[in-house]
Amino acid sequence: MQNILIIGAGRSSTSLIRYVLDEASSHGWSVTVADVDPDIAAKRIRGHSAGRAAWLDVTKPNDRKDLIRRADVVVSLLPAHLHIEVAHECIKLRKHLITASYVSKEMYELGDRVNEHSLIFMGEMGLDPGIDHMSAKKKIDEIHQKGGIIKAFRSYTGGLISPESDDNPWHYKFTWNPRNVVLAGQGTAQYLRDGKYKYIPYHQLFERYDLVSIEGIGEYEVYANRDSLLYRDIYGLSDIPNIIRGTLRHRGFCQSWNALIRLGLTDRSFPILQSRGLTYQEFIEALLPDSEGSLKERVAQVLGESPDSKVMANLQWLGLFSRKKIKVSQAAPAMILEDLLLGKWEMKPGDRDMILMQHEFEYELEGKPQLVKSTLIMKGDDDEHTAMSKLVGLPLGIFVKLVMLGKITTPGVQIPVGKEVYLPVLSELSKFGVIFQEKEFHP
Repeated sequence: MQNILIIGAGRSSTSLIRYVLDEASSHGWSVTVADVDPDIAAKRIRGHSAGRAAWLDVTKPNDRKDLIRRADVVVSLLPAHLHIEVAHECIKLRKHLITASYVSKEMYELGDRVNEHSLIFMGEMGLDPGIDHMSAKKKIDEIHQKGGIIKAFRSYTGGLISPESDDNPWHYKFTWNPRNVVLAGQGTAQYLRDGKYKYIPYHQLFERYDLVSIEGIGEYEVYANRDSLLYRDIYGLSDIPNIIRGTLRHRGFCQSWNALIRLGLTDRSFPILQSRGLTYQEFIEALLPDSEGSLKERVAQVLGESPDSKVMANLQWLGLFSRKKIKVSQAAPAMILEDLLLGKWEMKPGDRDMILMQHEFEYELEGKPQLVKSTLIMKGDDDEHTAMSKLVGLPLGIFVKLVMLGKITTPGVQIPVGKEVYLPVLSELSKFGVIFQEKEFHP
């Protein structure tokens, strides 16, 4: 195998592209980086002799087919809903496919065809999902191997802004796909607590957050992340009474974000007619019931907040009550919100982000209760070389190398929970400073 195709050159691609190009120099490989904006792809390659930039609108079948045909391994960094188009093409052309996104039901349904052609379709090979799976499964296997019985598993991850770059009242900036941030949590979160199934619909998700202490850092809010129940059997925890995966945010974030949900600003189901040219004030007015008082007072009334509360101050800081005009046309509320946040939560030159990940394992060993907390803290170098880019891109890049060298051969649609994958990937990640600090407690 000689040729690698990376589709998508967005925020999280920097470290992946740099790693794969370095490996390509050592092994004589060729790397094509394709994006709908070829200038961005060229910027990521930086004139590297092993790389070339290409234009690609992945919705154009002929162009997509032409690029995939030339590759041996395809890495898709596209929005998750577009992976399936790439996947069908990879099956037709007998190409391996790697993504950082959650594996969809539609992708799993391709399993028989993928196996039939001895192809590797690896999903969830990023940060969260990705490093969380590998680091958790490694520890779970270690506990089981020494005879431990796991009673609770909790896993939390946050892509945050580093304290020295934290200069806004939301304590948050974009370090990954802004649209995914705006739409995060839509659906119903599911997990287990004390043997009882718990379900949180989206409209309650940011109200029902918990607090968690991150070793060496402090206290954070955590909201439940998607369907934790999916991972019981995959992790070898089918009988566990407690399992939850969650997303970390700074104190105060969840309550303010919940206000945006309640106002309808994360709704993507309908367009605002003639949205371009409306002021944000007019936009918010259109979402409110008729009543007396100023716009701010009426929003506070709808939310059950005092007009001078922290939540209201955060909404005002965003500019939701301003006469500034909206710049996007025929846009759903969620897209209007995304465009607004892009200007408010953009990382500045030199800003650093911070990734926090913590696993908690409660287990019994020889009848005695044990607790282990395993914590990863990593900061980015600057606004381009972010910790998010490293921790999404490096696992992808390492796995690409292992496939190219024939060191990973197990076919199928899968996620990285097997020793064949997590041992070599975590081992190499440690050389880049991706090291979990473990602390044992004896309750």
